[in-house]
Amino acid sequence: MPTPRTAYLVLEDGTTFEGKSFGYEAPAAGEVVFNTAMTGYPESLTDPSYEGQILVTTYPILGNYGVPPERERDDLSEFLESSRIHCRAIIAQDYSWEPSHWLSTRSLHQWLRDEKIPGIYGIDTRALTKHLREKGSMLGKIYFDSPDDIDWDDPNRENLIAKVSCTEPREFGSGDKTVVLVDCGTKYNIIRCLTRRGVRVVLVPWDYDFLSIPFDGLFISNGPGNPDFATKTVENIRRALDSGKPVCGICMGNQLLAKAAGARTYKLKYGHRGHNQPVRQAGTDRCYITSQNHGFAVDDSTLGSDWEPLFINMNDGTNEGIRHKTKPFFSAQFHPEASSGPRDTEFIFDRFIALL
Repeated sequence: MPTPRTAYLVLEDGTTFEGKSFGYEAPAAGEVVFNTAMTGYPESLTDPSYEGQILVTTYPILGNYGVPPERERDDLSEFLESSRIHCRAIIAQDYSWEPSHWLSTRSLHQWLRDEKIPGIYGIDTRALTKHLREKGSMLGKIYFDSPDDIDWDDPNRENLIAKVSCTEPREFGSGDKTVVLVDCGTKYNIIRCLTRRGVRVVLVPWDYDFLSIPFDGLFISNGPGNPDFATKTVENIRRALDSGKPVCGICMGNQLLAKAAGARTYKLKYGHRGHNQPVRQAGTDRCYITSQNHGFAVDDSTLGSDWEPLFINMNDGTNEGIRHKTKPFFSAQFHPEASSGPRDTEFIFDRFIALL
């Protein structure tokens, strides 16, 4: 075990927390958010929706099961959700220097060092999370010597979708039906869930004119940041709706589909991030436990008369999905492909495939 160096987290309101460093020793800045998942830190760290954020884990310990291998299956990492870590830093109450898991190939400390991502443990994450819930998500900086070592950085002022999207079309799987998947920051498990159901997937960049490709259905992925930056994507989705072909969106895809339908989005106070968000299907008493990672939401009151909410968050009543009343268009704000779980809502992929 190395001798940990003292590190600090300072929030934009001046609140400061002192802890110990693990991973890469370098200052970092971004938006501080919290995740309520109890497991799955390799999947969370590689989730493109965390681009530009400093991630606080409410589960008290990190690193206890190390990091899985980066081996690939069908051109995708078998265990991770993208090719790299996307958050700018990670914060925990405690860190385990001796990981134990049969799949582990290295420690979280080693992985963070390799990817040049700093981490802090020894922070009172309960107090930090309470502060973020009361004040809302805010900017933060991690530093070692002086807070002036790095400038404040608000990731929501830039087009994060363009930063994490692919730059050229890619194909996965095979089948009689073709699904165009718009990459706004796609988690690999979306591709896995689609190809397992026997369709050919064409992954395209966020601003790609996918209407030039013959396809049977359109899928819009998750992604980071403010949906207002994806105007080209919204324009292409709006044109796709005119074709009448099945359309489904996840997370950012829900927001972009809503904007294509004429609705508005807004920034949540502190967002929804974790594996334990209760969501009710509209018009029923059926409730699901879902995985989520988003800081913006759809304003239900701005949906047109042809659209309606599909799912509702039971914690705060915010929108968790929309659907068209007569056409095969629907979406979910949560992650039905959730990895590392739960998988309660993976049936959404079955519904989409059935519509093709």
